[in-house]
Amino acid sequence: MDYQDILNSTENYLQKCVAPQAEIIDSDSEALKTAVAGLEDRSLLALRVPQKWGGAEIAPEIYYQYQELTARYSGALCFLQTQHHSAISMLANSDNEMLKSRYLPAIAQKELRLGVGFSHLRRSGNRAVTATPEKDGYLLSGKVPWITGFGLFQKFIVAAVLPDERAVFGLLPFANIEREYGKIIFSEIMQLIAMNSTNTVTATLDNWWLHESEIISVKPVGWMSENDSKNILNFVPGTFGCIRAGLDVIAAAAAAKNSPFIVAACQKLEQKLDRLKDNFQQSQHSSKAEQLALRAQAIDLAVRCGHAAVAVSSGAANGIVHPAGRVYREALVYTVAGQTKDVMAATLDRLSEFEI
Repeated sequence: MDYQDILNSTENYLQKCVAPQAEIIDSDSEALKTAVAGLEDRSLLALRVPQKWGGAEIAPEIYYQYQELTARYSGALCFLQTQHHSAISMLANSDNEMLKSRYLPAIAQKELRLGVGFSHLRRSGNRAVTATPEKDGYLLSGKVPWITGFGLFQKFIVAAVLPDERAVFGLLPFANIEREYGKIIFSEIMQLIAMNSTNTVTATLDNWWLHESEIISVKPVGWMSENDSKNILNFVPGTFGCIRAGLDVIAAAAAAKNSPFIVAACQKLEQKLDRLKDNFQQSQHSSKAEQLALRAQAIDLAVRCGHAAVAVSSGAANGIVHPAGRVYREALVYTVAGQTKDVMAATLDRLSEFEI
């Protein structure tokens, strides 16, 4: 399957099977599980697995288009596959060849899905999860505050901080397990204002044994900050998809109400998206400040389009299963997804640039 076939297959599936169920998928984890299985059945959950291990190994620009497509039709589905593909990418870049040979083919063969649990490395202060060196591995203890995909993924990548402040990344089972020599316990599923079906939980680790065979990598001090600086634009394609979802709601309202002023507003917003996408295409070698500004502009436009979708839908938008409300809530998620202090500052700078 070539890259265009992948995108065509993705869009056909999303339009026929996901779009009609988008509101249900947003709130029902079983519906989301079915939607994920649909991607998996079409070999669309191994796009970042190297061809050596049976995956598609698509180029970043193709994956960006795939992300935008999934976000346009379901923010929950996009968020979940992003977690999975992020884990795949980290695993594929590991030096642990035995680990890769065990798990990457399993992903390509539709036998394994992965989540991630290391956003706590962005937090200052006390270390959320610690790793104590032992023979042939580490003992992990602490609380992982945010992991998406309980009951939807089988394993997840965790990060724990070593005594010398480096971070060890390894694979853990995504299930409650208590043993004499350690345990891993997950919380009840969090109640979220958007993408609630993604089953986000916390995990408590108590002397959980991470054997060296399950170690993906050991990263130097400051790795997370450096990685975030390199990947400022990673969430932008999904944000573009959210913008497009808002425009879809606005366009549908314009047609239903035969309203010239809604058509005009939709056209103006769409032109703004086109300009942003043009800038994104040229932004890979832009300065950090320029990339932060672009991400803030995308966040701003997503919220504006979501708000406009609510406005043109009138009172009906207040219904819990109305697409305008879902898209608006998804825009809030993209506002904070992968947020760093720099992204927050750029977002606030953008949002405060208006006149009264």
